[in-house]
Amino acid sequence: MAPQIRPLTPELQKAAIEQLKEDPDRLEADLQAFKTWIDQQPHLNPRMDDQFLVAFLRGCKYSLERAKSKLDKFYTLRTKYPDYFRVTSTTEGKFREIHQTGAILFLPTPLNENGPRIIIWRMGLCPADKYHVLECMRVALVMQEITIMEDDYANVHGLIFIMDLKDASAAHMFQMTPAMAKKFSVFSEEGLPLRPKAQHFINTITGFEQVFNMFKPMMSKKMQERLFVHGNKMGLLTDQIPLKYLPKEYGGENGSAPDLVAAWEKKFDEYTEFLNLNSEYGTDESLRPGKPIDFEGLFGSEGSFRKLNVD
Repeated sequence: MAPQIRPLTPELQKAAIEQLKEDPDRLEADLQAFKTWIDQQPHLNPRMDDQFLVAFLRGCKYSLERAKSKLDKFYTLRTKYPDYFRVTSTTEGKFREIHQTGAILFLPTPLNENGPRIIIWRMGLCPADKYHVLECMRVALVMQEITIMEDDYANVHGLIFIMDLKDASAAHMFQMTPAMAKKFSVFSEEGLPLRPKAQHFINTITGFEQVFNMFKPMMSKKMQERLFVHGNKMGLLTDQIPLKYLPKEYGGENGSAPDLVAAWEKKFDEYTEFLNLNSEYGTDESLRPGKPIDFEGLFGSEGSFRKLNVD
């Protein structure tokens, strides 16, 4: 049976072949090899949709060993830290309320029409005394999970993040503890199949540099090289992301916050059953071959998840 995967546009297929080493003639065999390995892992119970699994192959440039590791870490972290990484409903708690602020926007047109997906997080729209950064991160994680399933631009070309700190306060940044930052940086780099291509910070505030310099060493060297701090100089951002690819709220042409919020509200409704099933997927560490993972050691003040080898 042919893989149940959405066909790429000719432009994206060309990019997948040239940049990700995708071979359309081998796609079925590559997926089957991945599934065979999954079936042999007694501790691992992941989603098995072809569209979901091919995202991991593309995110790892068809290195089967890297895709194995990334899928395992994706579910290992979601199982161990569900309050961080596993969301099963968008109608509980403050999820919809946070989304309706328009703080987190996935812009409709990718960079240069055929490039990475652009995401903006306007932190100041979620008051720190009303919403915790973890609640906001969970909204972004669901949007990324839906993106894995249906956004070919993001899966082939990756993501560009813009963190806008206008009207944010020191209270926002200090909600993100070092332990929390380490978990999210590891999950983003080693668990999510969507490749972060750049992260831009604009409208930075007093105290940002100290916090930034504390968190930056937690990232891989590759990601550190993709961080750009622009302060209040929007021209530095638009040198890399032309203004037309920013939303109307920034003077651009790439959607408006109210329209994007409305569209994603419908999308959350469409993914109700999909997200409900997240409670069924994960890992069982008691069945993991070899030595159990020492999570507290890995994520203690000195620990790092990168000690783990799950090939």
